[in-house]
Amino acid sequence: MLTTLGLDSVGETVYRAMLRQPAAGVAALADSVGVPEEQVREALDTLSELALVRPAAGDAGRLRAVSPDIGMEILMARQQAQLAAHQQRLEASRAAAAQLISEYAELRPATSHPDVEQLVGLDHIRDRLAVLTREVSEEFLAFAPGGPQTAENMAASRPLNQDLLARGVRMRTIYLDSVRTNRPTVEHADWLARLGGQVRTVPSLPTRMILMDRRIAMISVNSDDTAAGAVLLTGQGTLTALCALFEATWEAAQPLGQVVPTDPNGLTGQQSTALRLLAEGHTDEAIAKRLGVSHRTARRIASELMDRLGARSRFEAGVRAVQQGWLPTRP
Repeated sequence: MLTTLGLDSVGETVYRAMLRQPAAGVAALADSVGVPEEQVREALDTLSELALVRPAAGDAGRLRAVSPDIGMEILMARQQAQLAAHQQRLEASRAAAAQLISEYAELRPATSHPDVEQLVGLDHIRDRLAVLTREVSEEFLAFAPGGPQTAENMAASRPLNQDLLARGVRMRTIYLDSVRTNRPTVEHADWLARLGGQVRTVPSLPTRMILMDRRIAMISVNSDDTAAGAVLLTGQGTLTALCALFEATWEAAQPLGQVVPTDPNGLTGQQSTALRLLAEGHTDEAIAKRLGVSHRTARRIASELMDRLGARSRFEAGVRAVQQGWLPTRP
């Protein structure tokens, strides 16, 4: 199936039929694939937009299908461009969120800002979250970075999660891809799913964040020490931006029960993120924190990527990745 490359099932069926029957018209194609002629025409419009069909030489009124080897190159190049554009949009959103977080990170407990409340210490955070959770009525969204979750954190969150889902609250959680190899975290996610929660994963997340009914956000002030403190944000503009960040990240995330897909270069999202961080000069330790993996695993991922690129240094790896289309070129 070519749906992952932008071609729906009807379009793919019509494309295959045109390869088998180069001289067939709309009526003949409709009979061959068993769909109405209107759907065939819509499929031909899609195939034309994707450059998979072209006017036949010497017969402007008839379309012909391009050969599969050329067609697949066109689809993969198009998909790669879309992935690169989506990644740039996601990175822009992540950078905006990071800037927002940094602006609030230095707030003092005595702040008089009406849209900000600072929470200091893990106990204070948990107590305040318990109160707010009881008030949630529609939706509970969460970023859960840091890789595999601790047994203490998962045990502490279960009563709150169970209460939310029992009340019919829509619950969506995004973990890092690295949790897929951690059995306790996967079992916790499966438990959430059985109760009606939805779980997806991404290669990296900007910080720990909880959004409640799209009117309150709780964000850690230190991504390296989430127990140190948090801020509650209620400003409408802030919440709009953070909800947009969550939705963009959710759209790019993969359900936990599904196999993580690879891009046209055969890279997983985790490998692509590691490659970008590698090219930007980040250390193995920084890459490990961003991906939620051990220092040893980060070093192994970096070594494997450099070997695949035939690079002897991180700078050379970045140059080769851009040259081979593994990373988008940037001004």
